[in-house]
Amino acid sequence: MLSTDATLWPMIAHAALVFFLYWLLSRKRYLAVRAGSAEAGHFRESREEPPESLAVHNNLKNQFELPVLFYAACLVLYVSTADNGGTVALAWIFVLSRYAHSYVHLTSNRLRYRRPIFMAGFFAVMAMWVWLAVWLALN
Repeated sequence: MLSTDATLWPMIAHAALVFFLYWLLSRKRYLAVRAGSAEAGHFRESREEPPESLAVHNNLKNQFELPVLFYAACLVLYVSTADNGGTVALAWIFVLSRYAHSYVHLTSNRLRYRRPIFMAGFFAVMAMWVWLAVWLALN
């Protein structure tokens, strides 16, 4: 059995991405207000996102959809000691897919590239849950 601490590092790496995206969103919004293309009050009510920060805003929302299942899987694998080299590798595949997905989303935003990257992460998290179910059934 792999040391369960290895399961925590992909979660930390994903949290780093989320913190970066919050910083980037804050910076883009600040610059939009400063340039006059948005008003600070827009952000108080979440009424409208300026074009300068819309992609970052949307990408940040993506980090709280499928990743919720990722965090749940990692934590359950961790506390049940069902994690192993395979589940840690799947967790890293997921996190790397989130970094790649964010890069594409914030640059070209081409769905042609975003979708397969998303699907790689999706299948990685799904495989983590499948492994957990198999492990629980056998133990």
